[in-house]
Amino acid sequence: MNKKKTVLLSLLLLTIVVVIHFLSIYKVVSFSNVFLQVSRWIFIASVIAYALYKKSLTTWILTSMLIGTEIGLDYPIAAQNLQVLSKIFLRLVKTIIAPILFATLVVGIAGHSDLKQVGRMGWKSILYFEIVTTLALIIGLVAINVSKAGEGIVLPTNFKQELPEAQSPTWQDVILHIFPENIVKSIYNGEVLPIVVFSVLFGIALALLNEQKRAPMLRFSESLAETMFRFTNIIMYFAPFGVGAAIAVTVGHLGVDILISLIKLLATLYIALIIFLCTVLLTIALIIKIPVKKFISAISEPVSIAFATTSSESALPIAMENMEKFGVPRKIVSFVLPTGYTFNLDGTTLYLSLASVFVSQAAAIPMTWGQQIIMGLTLMLTSKGVAGVPRASLVILLGTAASFGLPLWPIMAILGIDELMDMARTSVNVIGNMLASCVIARWEGEFDSKKALAFVPD
Repeated sequence: MNKKKTVLLSLLLLTIVVVIHFLSIYKVVSFSNVFLQVSRWIFIASVIAYALYKKSLTTWILTSMLIGTEIGLDYPIAAQNLQVLSKIFLRLVKTIIAPILFATLVVGIAGHSDLKQVGRMGWKSILYFEIVTTLALIIGLVAINVSKAGEGIVLPTNFKQELPEAQSPTWQDVILHIFPENIVKSIYNGEVLPIVVFSVLFGIALALLNEQKRAPMLRFSESLAETMFRFTNIIMYFAPFGVGAAIAVTVGHLGVDILISLIKLLATLYIALIIFLCTVLLTIALIIKIPVKKFISAISEPVSIAFATTSSESALPIAMENMEKFGVPRKIVSFVLPTGYTFNLDGTTLYLSLASVFVSQAAAIPMTWGQQIIMGLTLMLTSKGVAGVPRASLVILLGTAASFGLPLWPIMAILGIDELMDMARTSVNVIGNMLASCVIARWEGEFDSKKALAFVPD
């Protein structure tokens, strides 16, 4: 059986499985749970067969997400034991981030670009980030005001969730977070922006040295960068196991009961994010004239990883590698992507604006558009630097809700489905940052359209 026949078989089996489940849900025909499970596994087996033909890491990651979902549905208790696999993958990825950021930034600044370009990329990036996140904020506010998902929400009597401790950061805390107190401490805590600041300053200092003293460190940094990209390739072979395990844990933990009561909120977020992708990011991609189909191919693997692990940080190494292959110079990729993890949280900003108004709707506390915008801007400022930390935005939401006099009990409802919401907003964060690197490269006149058109995923 060839690849084409395998695809047709998978589509046929998917259609049959969907029809069977539709008939079962609406009680047109009664099927046993065992029969339904077997039908789903037969479909998954056909997808595995396709993945064997395709021999693509992205295909295997998507296949593992299907397998993980089914394991979470069929064996929810056993699925929790798979969490160790996702944690192993996240730990391996985190070992890459500091050295790859340091090496690529130092080489980019001291080896290839002038110091004026660093400053130019900085202000261009910040300007672009703030414009796009403001648009995300507006779309989130409009979506929740249209859907009114918070009105009439009632938590089940047996629903219990422990809220994390919330401490709303001040503007001084946000600024201090940018600068490294101790670079080893920043590396240990996985703080991306302080590592970027240290690396940029180190690169500038190295660029100011004479050639004789600069060359050994530059060669070391170039060698370190190439080594870490190869290191990334090795770790990505474990990605299907880590991603599949993460999905299995999430599905097994959530179940379906809480989803039914909060489906309106979940649908509002996903629809709003899709609108943002189609109206804002797609428009930007068309304006800067990048090949959209090739860009989708370039982002598919990092976005799949981010979706399953709910951590933008886990997708950073492969995102950097793919954007360089896509035609964005390494010096721009290594500066824009990690900086965007603090200043360009499109998905998180949209989610926070939507969730904050949801809280006021659920508590029957009306807020004017002016109040909503002020609260949204507050959330946008205080959320800087939360990328890479799963569900950290929930802590930001708690602190801001308390400071605006809103009750915390509606956030318990959000906490019930926060993993599914986190998957979506984290994916959009990654897409937004990868597109941002293309924007700055095009703005600098250094985007390689030929490489973009020739991009082929591993």
